[in-house]
Amino acid sequence: MVEYPDTGGTVVLVTRYGMGQADRELQLRLIEIYLKLLDESDAPPAAVCFYGEGVKLVVEGSPVLDLLRSLEAKGVQLIVCTTCLNYFDLADRLAAGVAGGMADIVEAQFRAKKVITV
Repeated sequence: MVEYPDTGGTVVLVTRYGMGQADRELQLRLIEIYLKLLDESDAPPAAVCFYGEGVKLVVEGSPVLDLLRSLEAKGVQLIVCTTCLNYFDLADRLAAGVAGGMADIVEAQFRAKKVITV
């Protein structure tokens, strides 16, 4: 299991390769803006969990990798679904965060005061 602080803060769930229902380019632009605002925030989330196509954002070549690494450097826990990484054959390309199981994502949600899905 992944170890993370019991902050009682916010957990963000990223389930898509982008954000919203739009053309891929717009979806990626929106997630970039969202993550930039999180990174600039005085109160970043305790964790960001990636599953489904969201895992494609934390691998080599991701257009938002620098923002995710910056959040991680600020202490934001990035939890990435191992099952999803394996499904998309991306496990060897993980470039930010830690690979964890669904139990880790559920635990992060249970510890959070607020859960936001983007």
